[in-house]
Amino acid sequence: MRRILYLIHRWTGIAMCALMALWFVSGMVMLFVGYPKLTPAERLAALPLLAADCCIEPAQALARSHHPAAVQAITLTSIAGRAHYQLLEQDGRTTQVDAATGALAPKPDAQAAVTAARMFKPGAPARYAGLVEEDRWTHSRGLNPHRPLHVVELDDDAATRVYVSSATGQVMLDAPRAERYWNFAGAWLHWLYMLRQQNTDPVWTWTLIGLSAVGVLSAVTGMVNGVQRWRFKGRYKSGARTPYREFAMRWHHVLGLGFGLVLCTWMFSGLMSMNPLGVFNARGAKPDAAAMQGGAPASVRLTQPVVQVLALLHAQSFAPRELEWRVLGGAPFIVARDGHNDTRIVVAGGHGLTTAKQCDTQIGITCDDGLTVTKQCDTRISAICGDGLTVTKQWEPARLEAVARKLLPYPVSAFELVTKADAYYYQRGDASMYGGNERRLPALRVVFDDPGHTWVYLDAATGQVALSIDSTQRIGRWLFNFLHSWDVPAWLSPVHGAARIAVLIALSAGGLLLSATAVVIAARRLRRMA
Repeated sequence: MRRILYLIHRWTGIAMCALMALWFVSGMVMLFVGYPKLTPAERLAALPLLAADCCIEPAQALARSHHPAAVQAITLTSIAGRAHYQLLEQDGRTTQVDAATGALAPKPDAQAAVTAARMFKPGAPARYAGLVEEDRWTHSRGLNPHRPLHVVELDDDAATRVYVSSATGQVMLDAPRAERYWNFAGAWLHWLYMLRQQNTDPVWTWTLIGLSAVGVLSAVTGMVNGVQRWRFKGRYKSGARTPYREFAMRWHHVLGLGFGLVLCTWMFSGLMSMNPLGVFNARGAKPDAAAMQGGAPASVRLTQPVVQVLALLHAQSFAPRELEWRVLGGAPFIVARDGHNDTRIVVAGGHGLTTAKQCDTQIGITCDDGLTVTKQCDTRISAICGDGLTVTKQWEPARLEAVARKLLPYPVSAFELVTKADAYYYQRGDASMYGGNERRLPALRVVFDDPGHTWVYLDAATGQVALSIDSTQRIGRWLFNFLHSWDVPAWLSPVHGAARIAVLIALSAGGLLLSATAVVIAARRLRRMA
């Protein structure tokens, strides 16, 4: 049996040593440079401020849709520097309506893509580079509704490449030259994207699963062999505890004992990242967000005009870049986002300003700016003082608890307001593959007594489901995310984050040296065979 294990390790090591070395190198790069993505904050920072008098009403935009009743989401945003309503239908299709004229936006062409790119990076010369269905930087499934993608090269300091949606005309991804070049040694190499032909590619998936499984087998048999051949008591005739006298073999044995366990866990967690045979898929029903909402903004909306909503937000020193019409428990509301992805909720009821004194102060300011027409002043007073609207930062927990029960047809065993990151709900840095996920705090954690023991996190700032994770997915979180990147919130904090990176680099360097000695041994073996 020892001989069999030795031979298994020899030949799996010969097959995998070079790839393992590349995985360690690319993993270290990925700690600092992630796969290209456009985070919500980056996207919003590039949008212009929504002026208070910019727009027609949502009802007028809905009238331009071919299927108004099918519209599930209404968003007022900017496309190529102009305010547009974006209407999302049940089947995923979107309709863009010019918010100033009410006209349907034309299908984005090359010129529209260049204009959008110039607005994304003002002042940078732009050159249209063609239309792509998918390339090495656009494998994300989230881009599927926007394919094919217009590619625009910017002549800015970072030599940014911009990808623009052919469906909406919005910038979907930016990839500066340095980020692209580092990714050749990072995520592109780590995930073997040179073998991936499309965003859903079973051949690539199973190739990676197979290679990872062979790597696990090599690492585990190497650990067993290494422990068996190490003299914990006594020494070999050479006086050493290892039987190997040749330099590469001796250090491969020593490094294997020192870093073999790390190699085993990283190879195993890498295999788990591919979710082989769907072992970490959710087992039960998905939370029904539509049932929690109790309606769609196509039929349930605030009655106050959009100009009043925008004026109210401006009066409270909030600079809106985007408005989203939503429904929660049958009650309509608006989520406003600024250029930092900070949010405000606009709901019906009460005054927009917290006290009458604040409102009176704002009235004095707005009517003392040279306005001569009383009607104009009265309109602005109505907007600033709310006129039936309230602006708040987040929903009350009791309101979220009341609607959360509708997510699943099972009883709720616990509610908890999460005010700091926990083991499942936490924000990752921009370099992480999860860097674009929004994990705002506070959030309401809803624990269901269903067969899958599902936990749902509701974002208190938007009233939306931010994360749903059942017991199987929670196991996957530990077997992949924790073992692979040590991403517990305490170690991701600014206090311990640098120490975590330093330890991961040190261990990766040890694994790289271990793999390098294996490459030397493998090359020598293959040379003798040849």
